[in-house]
This record gives sequence, structure tokens and C-alpha cells, in this order.
Amino acid sequence: MARRGKSYRERAEKVDRSSRYSFDEAVALTVECARTKFDETVDISLKLGVDPRHADQMIRGTVVLPNGTGKTVRVLVFAKGEKEKEAIDAGADYAGSDEYIEKIQKGWLEFDKTIATPDMMGTVSKLGRVLGPRGMMPNAKLGTVTFDVERAVNETKAGKIDFKVEKAGIVHAPVGKASFGKEKLLGNIAAFMDTIMRLKPPGSKGTYLKSIALSTSMGPGIKVDPAFVKDLIA
Repeated sequence: MARRGKSYRERAEKVDRSSRYSFDEAVALTVECARTKFDETVDISLKLGVDPRHADQMIRGTVVLPNGTGKTVRVLVFAKGEKEKEAIDAGADYAGSDEYIEKIQKGWLEFDKTIATPDMMGTVSKLGRVLGPRGMMPNAKLGTVTFDVERAVNETKAGKIDFKVEKAGIVHAPVGKASFGKEKLLGNIAAFMDTIMRLKPPGSKGTYLKSIALSTSMGPGIKVDPAFVKDLIA
């Protein structure tokens, strides 16, 4: 097993691995444990009592974090005519049709998120093998295949994230940067948890929210007691 560095061990000593903290305590401790030279991303991990093999228990969705992600998102919109202009006016970094499809096929990937109007999807589908594995393919279920281009661009730029439960029932998502401080991080986490709770499937039996953990990019995991979720959302 790889030996942890001194900095990590010093931060890990501050965390009681046998305890489950409140969100307020966990976020404060997470920020305190962020000591690297770059602004670490704060991530949340959930273990849900669902079986993703059943279609009615597949947890997937999006949420606009009220305080953003702390990351500059480069948005590419596949659109033509007025919708192309609408995308640029809304703040998209790139907008167009065939010219961008050709560039991507040749290896260009200088963007983070894509949006497409429905009439473009027949052509954009050619990029499935390139964008699909990277999680960058426009998807109607995530609101990125739409004629409401202005709204989609604004939400993506403002801090919209998407998430999907993995085979083991785990959901991971970024909820901001350590530099945000406790209050902004709590606001983002509350928005995320509210969405997760609203997505609870009727077919889920037993405990829905089994465990929660917070961590920074290079820091230790900090367990949170799920009993505090209702208070956080309220």
C-alpha cells in the first residue's frame, strides 16, 4: 500500500474517522484540511440504497449550484442561424454546426460542456464515440438538447452540474472550491442534497441515503450523518 505524504497525514489526524459530523462541522473541517498550493475542489460522495440495474431506480439529474463551481466552463453550442447567434449573445464560447463537428473529428477538444438544438442531433450523433466516453455528449435528460439555448448556456455558465449513480449505488459530485468558505459551500451542498432527495424512486426499499462523505481534491474523507440532511435543506 502506498504511503501517504506528511501533509496528508497531518490533515487526516484532525478527522475522527469513527465519527459522523454535522454538515456545518464537516464543511468547516473540510475547508481547514485544504492546505495545498492550489484551490482544491470540494467533492461530495453519497451511498444510496438503490439498484441502478432497475430503470426505475436510476438516479440521474442536474442541479444549478447557487454559488457556482468555482471553475470557468467553456461551452460549445451546436446550432444554426438565429440559435447560433442566441448562443453567442448568451455567453457561449463557441457556437456553430458542421465546422465544429469537423474540428472535433480531427481531435479538437478545447471545451468543457456541449449544448445542441434538437435539429442538430442527427449530425452531432456522429461524435458519440468521442464525446460520449468523456461525458460531454448533449443529452435531452440533462437539459442540454434544447431550443432554449439562452437558458441552457446561462445555467451551464452559472454552475450547473450533472450527476449519475454508479453501479454500486455511489454518486459523486463537485460542490465548489475550498476558497468559497463554509457558508457558500453549505448553500451548494443544500441545493445538491435537495435535488437528490427529490429524486428518491418509489421502488427504493429500506434506507435511501446510507452514507455521505465530503473531501477536497487532496484531503481526507469526512463522514457526515445523513440525519442532518433535513435540517440542511430547511
